[in-house]
Amino acid sequence: MKTSIATVSISGSLPEKLEAIAAAGFDGVEIFEQDFITHDGNPRDVGNLIRSMGLEITLFQPFRDFEGLPQPLRDKAFDRAERKFDLMQELGTDLVLICSSCHPAALGGIDRAAGDFHALGERAAKRGLRVGYEALAWGRHVNDHRDAWEIVRRADHENVGLILDSFHTLARKTDPETIRRIQGDKIFFVQWADAPLIEMDLLYWSRHFRNMPGEGDLAVGDFTRAVMATGYSGPISLEIFNDQFRGGSAKTIAKDGYRSLIALMDDVRRVEPSINIDLPDMPARLPVTGVSFIEFASRGNEATALEAVLASLGFRRSGTHIAKALSLWTQGDIRIVVNRETTGYAGNAYITQGTTVCDIGLSVGNAAAAVSRATSLGAVPFKQPTGPGELDIPAIRGLSGSVLHFIDETSGLADVWTVEFTQTGDATPGAGLTRIDHLAQTMSYDEMLSWSLFYATLFQMQKAPMVDVVDPDGLVRSQALETADGAFRITLNGAETHRTMAGHFLADSFGASVQHIALSTDDILETSKALAGLGFAPLQMSANYYSDLATRFDLSAEMLTRLKDGNILYDEDADGAFLQLYSQPFAGGVFFEIVERRDGYNGYGAPNAPFRIAAQKRQLRTKGMPKA
Repeated sequence: MKTSIATVSISGSLPEKLEAIAAAGFDGVEIFEQDFITHDGNPRDVGNLIRSMGLEITLFQPFRDFEGLPQPLRDKAFDRAERKFDLMQELGTDLVLICSSCHPAALGGIDRAAGDFHALGERAAKRGLRVGYEALAWGRHVNDHRDAWEIVRRADHENVGLILDSFHTLARKTDPETIRRIQGDKIFFVQWADAPLIEMDLLYWSRHFRNMPGEGDLAVGDFTRAVMATGYSGPISLEIFNDQFRGGSAKTIAKDGYRSLIALMDDVRRVEPSINIDLPDMPARLPVTGVSFIEFASRGNEATALEAVLASLGFRRSGTHIAKALSLWTQGDIRIVVNRETTGYAGNAYITQGTTVCDIGLSVGNAAAAVSRATSLGAVPFKQPTGPGELDIPAIRGLSGSVLHFIDETSGLADVWTVEFTQTGDATPGAGLTRIDHLAQTMSYDEMLSWSLFYATLFQMQKAPMVDVVDPDGLVRSQALETADGAFRITLNGAETHRTMAGHFLADSFGASVQHIALSTDDILETSKALAGLGFAPLQMSANYYSDLATRFDLSAEMLTRLKDGNILYDEDADGAFLQLYSQPFAGGVFFEIVERRDGYNGYGAPNAPFRIAAQKRQLRTKGMPKA
């Protein structure tokens, strides 16, 4: 299976695009005409540059407004095609994409278009070239792949074939199953793109909101199964138009594209095993059964302050590492490691970002399989030397250079807490915290699609719709991903400006990943009482919040008083209720959240976010005041 991507899909100059595409692992590249025209090298030089990077040119595109034109426009269209054929031969590619005409003078009629393509096929054959015809979703007369296929079928020329594009089929809600009736050897090329479901003009939607397969809402999997069922064996290529990608990192977008294609094709062969897909084996998406541990890199007074917060939350210092400056803090099924090492990965993380969550351990069924799938999808493996008595736990790099470790029961990795840690016997009373409910990772907004794709292609997780969280100084976009049973939940929060709470955290921490950790309790009211006895300092909520709460929900006076006294936030929906309690922010904006989910509530208390953020911002340094 050859993978390919159109140069228009990523940012940068043509050489920068090509370098990113080659580094991501693609086999080929579609040359978008505008990228070539704006480059200052001649066609032969461009072709040689591409091949020197180990890439092939899979397609030259697009050629517009060809078929169905009256004279003298018809003759001019053939002349233009001949000049493009000259260019293609200089570049070293044999296939050109011709999209259905939008020309105002174009005449309808399938036979007329078929005649034009037969004539063009004759000219292409003399040069050893091929012509592919694609139905644009907004084409003047042809906007459906079924009509484009009929034109190709009637053209009846071996050098003329069909080009399919998932966006053009799915945006018009054309049934992708109709593709199964097309001859596979007459499909010359297929392009893939996803998109969020938005009601807008098709052309504008296509040119600004396409994204990688798996990042949007279109039935790309159904489209792909139908294409591959025909016996199509050509390149699997991406054509993405996206304003966000145009301003993003070429290397990141290219890697995301490669990851999305490999994951998509792996999904297709698992859903429909009879389809032959030439793709190396990889493990299936893994279920995550929980968060095994959270590790902070810290040092000196900051580490002491962090451990004081943990103690006030009812955590006990239950172990120390046999060889390193690590302490283990536990409560219920929650493990938090404080790493004071001055060298190695954690030492560097602290130097760069201060006190930060540098490592997340996930409990999975097979740790080796998790790393194998991740690296097959382009993730970067992580390793550092292990000392005597230490376990070699599989890991990959995560957001902002952080690390994801994978721990399973079958290989003995879950015994790391007794193998590598000496028990302290600390008997600090707990506060009723049971497990990690969810983690919240903060990033710039333009990274959100990338990390959503990362988690969704690696693990068995479902994506919730993106929501806007109102900050007094701007908007933060938030999206939750979670396993079906809720054992692992993560929220991705995208900051568009440094003035928001999330943006402030990113700026102060130089891009640290985890901003807050939500801890679960079965009875938040009792937990709140226990925390008060441990010296926990909750985030102070305004009296106005509780006055408003009384108007929104049918709560007893006693319940309202208990919520107010404990600074506990409340939300409910048709399925249940959600109660939240926050620590004060520390270490540049990190904070803990304590939650109780009642009945079937499955959200994250989004209606309370503006009030929580406002309370937190009251504790930040004055606007415009530089960091000490």
